[in-house]
Amino acid sequence: MDPPAPAELAPIAAGPFKASLDSLKGNKYPSWFTKGKLGIWAHWGPQCVPMEGDWYARLLYEEGGNDYKDHVARYGHPSKTGYKDIIPLWKAEKWDPERLMRLYKAAGAKYFVSMGVHHDNFDLWNSTYHRWNAVKMGPHRDVVGEWQRAAKKEGLHFGVSEHLGASFTWFQVSHTADKTGPLAGVPYDGADPAYQDLYHEPALPGDKGWYSTDPRWHAQWYRRIKDLVDQYHPDLLYSDGGIPFGPVGQQLVAHFYNSNIAFNHGRQEAVYTCKQISNGRWAQDLERGVQGKIETYPWQTDTSIGDWFYNKHWKYRDAAWVLHTLIDVVSKNGNLLINVVQRPDGTLDPEAEKILAEMADWMSVNSESIYDTTPWLTYGEGPTHAKGGSFKEDFAFTGKDVRFAQKGSRTLYATLMGNPGAGEMVLESLAHVPLATASIRDVKVLGAKGTVKWSWERDGLHVSMPAERLSEIAVVIKITGTNLRGFPVEVQSQPAPQTIKADATGNFNIAATNAETHGAGIQIESKDGIDNLGYWDSPDDWASWTIQSPAKATYRVSALVATAAGATDFNLELAGQKLTGHAPNTGDWGRFETIELGLVKLGAGKVTLTVRPANSAEWKALNLRSIVLTRT
Repeated sequence: MDPPAPAELAPIAAGPFKASLDSLKGNKYPSWFTKGKLGIWAHWGPQCVPMEGDWYARLLYEEGGNDYKDHVARYGHPSKTGYKDIIPLWKAEKWDPERLMRLYKAAGAKYFVSMGVHHDNFDLWNSTYHRWNAVKMGPHRDVVGEWQRAAKKEGLHFGVSEHLGASFTWFQVSHTADKTGPLAGVPYDGADPAYQDLYHEPALPGDKGWYSTDPRWHAQWYRRIKDLVDQYHPDLLYSDGGIPFGPVGQQLVAHFYNSNIAFNHGRQEAVYTCKQISNGRWAQDLERGVQGKIETYPWQTDTSIGDWFYNKHWKYRDAAWVLHTLIDVVSKNGNLLINVVQRPDGTLDPEAEKILAEMADWMSVNSESIYDTTPWLTYGEGPTHAKGGSFKEDFAFTGKDVRFAQKGSRTLYATLMGNPGAGEMVLESLAHVPLATASIRDVKVLGAKGTVKWSWERDGLHVSMPAERLSEIAVVIKITGTNLRGFPVEVQSQPAPQTIKADATGNFNIAATNAETHGAGIQIESKDGIDNLGYWDSPDDWASWTIQSPAKATYRVSALVATAAGATDFNLELAGQKLTGHAPNTGDWGRFETIELGLVKLGAGKVTLTVRPANSAEWKALNLRSIVLTRT
């Protein structure tokens, strides 16, 4: 079946945007987003009820897993008691959105994002087209609407996130059954036709990718997300993946932009963000990761102080981690959207409130270095370079790491990612060399009471840090002058790819975690505590590694792969040689099998190894854990 043509869907609002990638290049980033820098997200819904974390609605149906065992022990077997029975337990009985919004504003948020619908197919608004929604069930409250009213009361811009696009294939496991035990073969409740408006109808053969290929689902997604946009007129819309379903998703984004322009009397206030390179059409989003360099177009990272949904087993990150992420992201032209984890009843743990309070304290002194800033010539200096990409977010920043942001041509902020203590700090990027056309007039340390001693030398700007106690999280040096972009700075870029060397036996074990990923979807994920290349739905995505061959030799090549989407082929290219690997359908994304690809000959020196889909038309999503070169 072909996807529905744009003409077959509900018409979009009149305006300058059409359902095409070329038309979406007319996007303009509103100043509230480019200046605001920090948003807070409520990744909250019925899946928080068991307090077992993210993806509970799906994992309770995965036989033998921890969530399956927990569900059986507490609620019963999923053939009778499934996710439909969790939804009524979500009461949100202590939820006070106005109080929470005051905390979020004090912590520095300039926008707030409500969950609209997660992969669990449960709408958190008064849905026109779907009975499984928070007004009719669970808390019997318009969660999106109440969040929006609270945000507007505090002067925050408002957004919604939709994870619905992936729901159709994500939830198909609910149609299966135990393979072992006394209830083997008894279908889970997702197979019951009475509940298929929650669990979806059965997928067609081969429809197993992140985004379904079923045009019936494309049309339903479009209708429901358009309803969300039309009812609430959000300033921001987030999709959990690339732009869904080709021209169908493009039509939805065009409608979002056009309707927003009409709602705001001719001015675009809308930001669409998804996990796809934007080229200016939207704001690219990276999940739990950062960019490795300054980006031309505004972007966003989304992450959380803990698990995505409330998880009683997880420990929270601290305020320093949140603020270091924010500072690094802002230096590279990005925004931070941080999830503050809520309990099922709608309250926050004391630890979460402590994080917000510490953020508020830091912002009360240093917020001018964050808001309404733009990147400088280079994002920073110091020993820690954040490798760009999703699911790469834990960096050991210290007071020797510096991140820059500027405000106009006369103010530059150098933020130290920690407290360097009393002593002299040298900012090497601000060297007073003959090629420098800048002029430095004054230097201050935000929060310090006295005058700061400084000198501008050929090796950099020397700043004597105050002896008084300053923030242990980050210290901001404020530099004022004229033409502060007039430095011959060597621009920082992403760290060079790691060179992989042979082990003591002369073999190469090439892990996914060392890959350079290329494309909008492919990224490193973790399964069972081991990294693999996943989200590899697009045939345009590929991966590469740099290896150092010690001498001329012949190697036997094998790979460790998994796929539940169907058998697929990929090409491995190395030193001008091409091998084709056939990945069988292993039946589960976490069930990896070793496959043999053949022999390659290498000489001494560095070579690049690439892995690409062999046939774009026949490509199926693949997980790749490692490649092994065994010397023969």
